[in-house]
Amino acid sequence: MSDKQPIKLDDEQIAELREIFRSFDRNNDGSLTQLELGSLLRSLGLKPSPDQLESLIMKADTNSNGLVEFSEFVALVEPELVSAKCPYTEDQLRQLFRMFDRDGNGFITAAELAHSMAKLGHALTAEELTGMIREADTDGDGRINFQEFSQAITSAAFDNSWA
Repeated sequence: MSDKQPIKLDDEQIAELREIFRSFDRNNDGSLTQLELGSLLRSLGLKPSPDQLESLIMKADTNSNGLVEFSEFVALVEPELVSAKCPYTEDQLRQLFRMFDRDGNGFITAAELAHSMAKLGHALTAEELTGMIREADTDGDGRINFQEFSQAITSAAFDNSWA
């Protein structure tokens, strides 16, 4: 019954990962050694043991050259980032969506968003309201559907751009 598509990293996140990857690829050969991958993971606040690092490389190294190329790195961290990306379950997101979708028509309008945010103690200026709608409304119909809402909430949880 789950109609949710797997959430993938967006271009901006891929670009961020590429930047991180490049900064740890000391010899600029397009791949990370075990040492370089270890440094990268520690910079992200992870503390892999040498054994964990070894098994991580074995898992990531799909071409078996003992190194981790960028595509292998993305495949390795994407599931972690995507699950970290959304601290909410689909049910929680739907519940949250229904709180904003006051008339229950499956869309959040600017008026509904303004009313709900004010009720939460976050009154928005017209500019903030327009900006939030514009940012979330990916199909450009002037209102936010559940898919757009989920995407906005997950990216806000990921990068706190609405904080």
